[in-house]
Amino acid sequence: MDTIRCLADTADELGESPVWDPRDNCVWWLDNLKPAIHRCDPATGAHAEWKLPEFVGSIGLRARGGFIAGTLQGFAILDPAKGIFDTIARPEPDKPGNRMNDGKVDRRGRYWCGGMNARFVETYEASASLWRLDPDGSVHRMETGIIVGNGIAFSPDDRTMYLSDSSAKTVWAYDFDSEAGTIANRRIFLSATNFPGHNGKVDGAAVDTDGFYWAALPYDGLLMRYAPDGRVDRCYRMPSSCPTMPSFGGAGHDVMFVTTARKFLNGWQRGVQRWEGALLEITGLGVKALPEPMFAG
Repeated sequence: MDTIRCLADTADELGESPVWDPRDNCVWWLDNLKPAIHRCDPATGAHAEWKLPEFVGSIGLRARGGFIAGTLQGFAILDPAKGIFDTIARPEPDKPGNRMNDGKVDRRGRYWCGGMNARFVETYEASASLWRLDPDGSVHRMETGIIVGNGIAFSPDDRTMYLSDSSAKTVWAYDFDSEAGTIANRRIFLSATNFPGHNGKVDGAAVDTDGFYWAALPYDGLLMRYAPDGRVDRCYRMPSSCPTMPSFGGAGHDVMFVTTARKFLNGWQRGVQRWEGALLEITGLGVKALPEPMFAG
């Protein structure tokens, strides 16, 4: 039987990008807007926080230590314990209204990151792109026409990549060539029709070893599990009304960590909602995921 508990009540404005690090058996995550990076040891509850110099949309483990990060300016190497925040690539210096958002490392050690139009609420302009950062530091534009890039995940057989545009209320699936690092044959995996009665904006996502896609719907307070054919398999009403991203971790990779946000709460909801902006832990789901890959650069 699944159990949800609050692991760290950090009151994040926009909690995002939980990542399990087997090097310290801790979960790391971000408050994008503070901005800050957190670490928590689930075994002891010990929590630490480091302030960051700029907005960071997502992080991935880095084989050489620390993290690879998608940031306000582009891509950076981040190691909070050593005080390192080094920008290594700026793919869109001509578009100051864009920034990096959701990102994931693939099993060949490349970092995929969806950009976003930081003024999306005002303009809904699809000015952002999907980027691939290779271990050699080269940056490649893989998709265009995105408003808010989110929901990146890879199937366990490395044949499918998923990408959400939250503002377009659409999740696409692509044929993924892991060896070449290419995507093709874009098709709709989920759209507004898959969310009857709900807002339908998918934020962060994860895929389990059965190939099922777990999606956070922050405007609906839901965590959904979708089968590879798009069928709804499970639906969880979360104790926090704004879940933002699920991720698997723990020694058996069978524990789910879910970040949440205060940003999307109405004024009357702040201070009333349970565990708003907290990191949640779900156990007993009966599923697991593959270990998180590490950026090879």
